[in-house]
Amino acid sequence: MMAPAPLSRNALRVVIDMQRLFAEQTAWHTPAIAGILPNVVALSKAQPAETVFARFMVPQSAENATGRWKTYYRRWSSVTLDELDVAMLDLVAPLSAIAGPGSIVDKETYSVFGSPGFLERLQGSATDTLIFSGVETDVCVYASVLDAVDAGYRVILAEDALASGDLKAHAMVIEILAPRLSEQIEILTTEAILKLWRE
Repeated sequence: MMAPAPLSRNALRVVIDMQRLFAEQTAWHTPAIAGILPNVVALSKAQPAETVFARFMVPQSAENATGRWKTYYRRWSSVTLDELDVAMLDLVAPLSAIAGPGSIVDKETYSVFGSPGFLERLQGSATDTLIFSGVETDVCVYASVLDAVDAGYRVILAEDALASGDLKAHAMVIEILAPRLSEQIEILTTEAILKLWRE
């Protein structure tokens, strides 16, 4: 296996949906989030100015959603704002302390590229590499990764800083789906990524 190429100065860390909504006891609770949090924090603290935190935003009610999202939120009505405390959309405490002004981007889609202005932000900063961590590996992270691949970015998955509520689906992405695109997606540990930054 070849050693990973050095990281450019234009690498951006993208933390997906590390919110109380997934960390605490809700219908979308992802227990594995606790295990990855130290690595997500380590990556975020290493380059806080080059880190973006994406938050998944839910509608007031299912009827406020569009198209098939209405059907989706009828199933998951307990996470609409009619039933959910809006504070549950906040980042988990260790990350909210790291997030600086302008570093939080909100999205109503699985992919962070659905966040208004996100692609333009990348283009304006000459970003060429995106390093992903967060939840869920097989949903919002993978949707974001595929959009990043399509846009031509170097994509790195921080393997031990990703989690899902479905452990089999998480493993499917890390062990089968992402390796199918090995020319475009790299899978590295947090330690390996931090080492590349130091170099």
